Amino acid sequence: MLLSIHIAAGGLAMVLGALALLAKKGGTVHRRSGLLFVGAMLVLGISAAILGVGKSGPTDSNVFGGLMTVYFVITALTTVRPVSSWTRGSNVAALAVAVGLAIVDSVGGVKAWESPRGFLNGVPFAMYFFVATVMALAAIGDVRIMQFGIPRGGPRLARHLWRMCFALFIAAGSFFSIRERVAKILPEPFTTAPMRTLPILLLFGAMFYWLWRVRSRRPLPVLLRHDLLPVTTRGK
Repeated sequence: MLLSIHIAAGGLAMVLGALALLAKKGGTVHRRSGLLFVGAMLVLGISAAILGVGKSGPTDSNVFGGLMTVYFVITALTTVRPVSSWTRGSNVAALAVAVGLAIVDSVGGVKAWESPRGFLNGVPFAMYFFVATVMALAAIGDVRIMQFGIPRGGPRLARHLWRMCFALFIAAGSFFSIRERVAKILPEPFTTAPMRTLPILLLFGAMFYWLWRVRSRRPLPVLLRHDLLPVTTRGK
């Protein structure tokens, strides 16, 4: 039952994430699909962690992947929420998770590097170091938030955007990286390596496009429903 919930949440999260990326930022479709995406990703991450513990204990890679997913969606959500005791407490807990995951992935990368084939639990050392670097940068961002508060305008939206996109990358990468999983749902032409790589490239392409939009000089009006004032992002 839990595995079925996990699979359903993953499929729903990818659809909702794609919809949120394509929708007008700050519009009703974007907000509603984004909130549903957060819910689906939380179910996906928590169920992945539970399944990982049941499979091979707390050191299973799915446990860390699940925690990472929950971390990114929570910190992305608190970025566009008014500051409160809940958001402050969440940021402190998130920083601890980010630092812990950065250390775990760094250790995993070293172990994979020292292995004969450069893999650990089926994951290449480069991926471990890539994720460790992302988590370290995310932790640095969390420290800045705790020191200086949530930024406004473009930087605020950029923080929200890339964290949501990286959570979606975890879900999409977990599915499309394994051909057997894709073959159970999609026709044979979509199971080739180039076709399985394409959704990941499109995801990052959309992410970098919106990062450029919110930081460029092009005006991008965005209304955050729970803010006291509308936020209009304009480049410097």
